[in-house]
Amino acid sequence: MRSTKKIILKTLKLLLIFYVFICIVLYFFQEKLIFFPEKLDKNYQFSFAQPFEEINIRTNNNNQLNGLLFKSDSTKGLVFYLHGNAGSLKHWGGVAKRYINLHYDVFILDYPGYGKSSSSIKNQVQLFHDLQTAYDEMKKRYVEEQIVVLGYSIGTGPAAKIAATNHPKLLILQAPYYSMTDIMRHTYPLIPALLLKYKFQTNEYLKNCKMPVVIFHGNKDEVIYYGSSLKLKSEMKSGDTLITLNGQGHGGITDNPKYLAALRAILK
Repeated sequence: MRSTKKIILKTLKLLLIFYVFICIVLYFFQEKLIFFPEKLDKNYQFSFAQPFEEINIRTNNNNQLNGLLFKSDSTKGLVFYLHGNAGSLKHWGGVAKRYINLHYDVFILDYPGYGKSSSSIKNQVQLFHDLQTAYDEMKKRYVEEQIVVLGYSIGTGPAAKIAATNHPKLLILQAPYYSMTDIMRHTYPLIPALLLKYKFQTNEYLKNCKMPVVIFHGNKDEVIYYGSSLKLKSEMKSGDTLITLNGQGHGGITDNPKYLAALRAILK
């Protein structure tokens, strides 16, 4: 009986040590678990059917952000697009045609460490500051009342932050999370949420958004649970909209027929 007790206590001790070790790893290496950049050679040549201009933006910490500005024939304004957590402009540039067809220019930025952008994402403050620098650059080219901020997946929190601290025409969120803390609690309930350095509190940012907000979310999303948007909707101001895409998973929202039809009406 005593030996059994010892075995149980030893097992619990080992489990506790392993749990603490996992928590330490998650804290110090969480960038590698959240962000999955594709690096591109500085000489890589982008190729898209739509006309575009490659733009390099210098940040205050002397890093360089790489972006693509796609041009429509007769522009009504600009879509400032913040992409998901994987890949680079090499692939994300393909979404631009949907908005160009609606006569909007599109600026898509690679985050630090993605594509040709230098450095890496080190913390939330740095990322937000770099995105604001890029947004300020676009404000030199476009009247802000003609800018639509659009974020997809991991880009929804930063997009809401940019919209909350500026004055764009509209904020569109595709498959947003209530907050990264909420996602962590939902997906990994045994891991303390206080370990998370990237809070990305979309719900808090939306409280300061004066412009209309439109959310699109698939009710079959396997990555960011649909309930995230239901939570956001319950706290959104009157006039803001949640459009449910029935049967839609996490990817492919931009090509969803219901999304495209709603987008035409919204951007008309």
